Amino acid sequence: MGGELGNFLLVWVSAVALLCYCHKIGQLTHKGTTRLLAILPVVCIFLVMPLSILSLSPRAITSFFLCWLATFKLLLFVFDQGPLSSNTPLSLPHFIAFACFPIKIQQDPTPTVSPHDQELVNVDDNRDLEKLVSVENKDTPSQKIAPKGLKSHLNYALKFFLLVIFGYIYTREDYFHPKCILFLYVIHIYIALELILAMFGALARACLGVELEPQFDEPYLASSLQDFWGKRWNLMVTSILHPTVYSPIQSTFSRWIAKKWASLPAVMGTFLVSGLMHELIFYHIGRQKPKWEVTCFFLLHGFSLAIEIGIKREIKGTWGLPRVVAAPLVVGFVVVTAMWLFMPTVVRCKIDAEARMQTIAFINFVEGVYIYLKDVFIDHNDHKF
Repeated sequence: MGGELGNFLLVWVSAVALLCYCHKIGQLTHKGTTRLLAILPVVCIFLVMPLSILSLSPRAITSFFLCWLATFKLLLFVFDQGPLSSNTPLSLPHFIAFACFPIKIQQDPTPTVSPHDQELVNVDDNRDLEKLVSVENKDTPSQKIAPKGLKSHLNYALKFFLLVIFGYIYTREDYFHPKCILFLYVIHIYIALELILAMFGALARACLGVELEPQFDEPYLASSLQDFWGKRWNLMVTSILHPTVYSPIQSTFSRWIAKKWASLPAVMGTFLVSGLMHELIFYHIGRQKPKWEVTCFFLLHGFSLAIEIGIKREIKGTWGLPRVVAAPLVVGFVVVTAMWLFMPTVVRCKIDAEARMQTIAFINFVEGVYIYLKDVFIDHNDHKF
């Protein structure tokens, strides 16, 4: 146990030291080739660092934070883009926190219109713009500006309670069909990921004194794949992939095809990169040769999303399914394809077994504490009488 903790601490102390170096490089160099050559070795080191961590959960978290978030943010920083670049240079603690943790400062809550929405509606003047914004905010609850960056404690408590229920079911999984257990694992991964990222967000908010944006926006309420992937699921990754992958591909294809259609190959490219990064994380976790099922999962969703966007642009928003119908279809498609293509890799890497073991261990711990306290107070009261 001491060796595992030592490896984990060594990795993160090294990561912080490398980020201090990158912060100094940003002060000494301008954007472009020189900064790229100076920071590229750090990116390469981050890609292999998680392999030295022995425990599964710390290795998974470190892989996501360093290999994906930190490397992509540093690549944006090379060109003075992304959360690490600002008009006022970030202090060293803020630079380190924003580089390696899934946090993003909550922006001024002014309604904005995405490029995709501008293509769907012809905005000729300010009145049309205001009309479009009001329609978007009315039809899409996920876009309403919340007063707080993080959700209510009740929201997180209910999701944690669900994990506890799942833990009790896992102890009796012989009574359930394997597909039912696999379905619970899909929900378990979502809830656990949201709770973990929320904890880091709360810690960062307390330490840095800034309001942060939430990482998830109730994805089970998504009315379309575009709504699910673009506005509700793992929003930190979405905000990183857009400038690093989506925008460059869209800009490149805009030279040869109409701009409104250039977003389709950009969507496919973005989902391809997302799939490859997930493969890398799973390689770090399971240390097994990838079978590319996860990449196929994201390519399938990228292709489906591209078709959805194309259809929306052809019908120009004149028709759509009611949310009460669309939401179950979207979530059902995501869950079924995840069970088909995503979960086999999760099972091979034993993430499901780890999650089940940790949940059951926590339940046993709580039960033990409850029994101990109950015995103490009951015995104490009995002696009094």
